[in-house]
Amino acid sequence: MDIELLVKGIISGEKIAIAKAITIVENDKPEKMDLLKKIYPEMGHTYRIGITGPPGAGKSTIILQLTRILLKEGYKIGIIAVDPTSPFSGGAVLGDRVRMSELIKDDNVFIRSMASRGSKGGLSLSASEASDILEAGKKDIIIFETLGVGQAELDVKSVADTTIVVLVPESGDSIQAMKAGLMEIADIFVVNKSDREGADRTVRELELIISLRNKMSGWESPVVKTSALKGNGIVELHSMIQKHKKFIDDKGILDFKRKERMTNRVKEIVEEKFKTLFWTEKRLKILNEFHDKIDVIDISP
Repeated sequence: MDIELLVKGIISGEKIAIAKAITIVENDKPEKMDLLKKIYPEMGHTYRIGITGPPGAGKSTIILQLTRILLKEGYKIGIIAVDPTSPFSGGAVLGDRVRMSELIKDDNVFIRSMASRGSKGGLSLSASEASDILEAGKKDIIIFETLGVGQAELDVKSVADTTIVVLVPESGDSIQAMKAGLMEIADIFVVNKSDREGADRTVRELELIISLRNKMSGWESPVVKTSALKGNGIVELHSMIQKHKKFIDDKGILDFKRKERMTNRVKEIVEEKFKTLFWTEKRLKILNEFHDKIDVIDISP
């Protein structure tokens, strides 16, 4: 593949070029590093939003409604939906593109479902690299939708400038959020399906917990009520994202987040590289031999 030609296509915002490039990083092709190096000069202008929360909370519908507003304001949007990995194909299972099908035809939107591939934090390294490709493709805003698996959601904070935690009223989600550690990562809380019974109680519980939390940055996370299917509360959510963006920009936090993101990326690349180098065919054979004897040998892992 002609990488130079592919990079030109990405920078021009061509959907086919962007799709091919994301496939290269997702499959860890040999040309991946060269591609990422070449697009690096195009980085540094995109705002990143992470949306997380339990399964069925309505994250995809919120993204659909939020994207509609952003498109009307002239923004170009990239959406990365991180799905559970299929145990058979290794690919994404849920296919959020189906739920956001009306956006696919819009030239100013690019949607990609990606498999978590066993990532403990709900975001794989390839999802981070895919966001770089979307940034080079002149997307103004990138939205991550991550796996709704509680504790494993926490690393969305490291890739997003604004992190939104979506909860629903009917299952004690505010308490579950506190247990899972989601309280610590949320810049904005959303209580979706707020037309259901218990929504006001959930909001009050969240606000009480937030008021007791140590506000390190000076930002107090607001709670926004939405009913995404009806479009209610989405304008308020958009306004709160803008408010948070201004806050972290004014305080210098946005610049710090971006520098920290690059430092973390170096660590991730090194860790992945060491894993690849370590697990040679010979070592895997030794491991398999150990596995076969594990019930009869007296040796610790």
